[in-house]
Amino acid sequence: MERGAQGTRLQPYTTVLPKPLMPVGDIPILEIMIRQLVARGFARITITLEHLGHLIVAVISDGRKLGADIDYVREDEPRGTIGAVTLVKGLSEPFLVMNGDLLTDFDYRSFFDEHTRAGAMLSVGVYQKQIPISLGVFELEDGKRIVGFKEKPVISCPCSMGIYALDPQLLPIIPPQGVFGFDDLMLSMLDRKLPVRGHLLNGLWLDIGRPEDYSQANDLLARHRALLLPGEA
Repeated sequence: MERGAQGTRLQPYTTVLPKPLMPVGDIPILEIMIRQLVARGFARITITLEHLGHLIVAVISDGRKLGADIDYVREDEPRGTIGAVTLVKGLSEPFLVMNGDLLTDFDYRSFFDEHTRAGAMLSVGVYQKQIPISLGVFELEDGKRIVGFKEKPVISCPCSMGIYALDPQLLPIIPPQGVFGFDDLMLSMLDRKLPVRGHLLNGLWLDIGRPEDYSQANDLLARHRALLLPGEA
């Protein structure tokens, strides 16, 4: 399942084009993701629609040209990444949920198979994000004495990639109305002491909803096209 949202961080472009249709190279990012899913054996896809959703339907249609079987559900009011799952009928087996604006070589099949083998309730794709700090950073002892110093260090943080595998037994946790994002689900599960499985990516990942990442996306696709578009003639 993929989602289309408003993409306010990419305005003014996303005032006329929904974020999942933003082009990377010569292809909408959503089409790249669908091609990757189909190559990994995920051909049955539901897309939830919000902002300018009719344009997504016009471009992607029923997915047959991409080897997929695609249908759509519409959010009459914003439901959030996880809340929108309640709009999809017949979720009786484990399923994938993801944002519709990711450029990655993530192995969806390996991720899903490991999720099901583990019998996990929730698995999360995790990317080790390198974050540069443009300042000198001190190590303090007792909040006063400086005992260490690093000039412009780079810290590494394990971050959500916007790719999730869920078991249907989680559905009762999701409220039937209102916004319920991935952050709400995580906090609910941690509060209930329910285990969450992380799946670390050792590869490429960009969230093109972030302007600084979108600016790199065209170059990434040009350098790694065969990897990011498996089976392209």
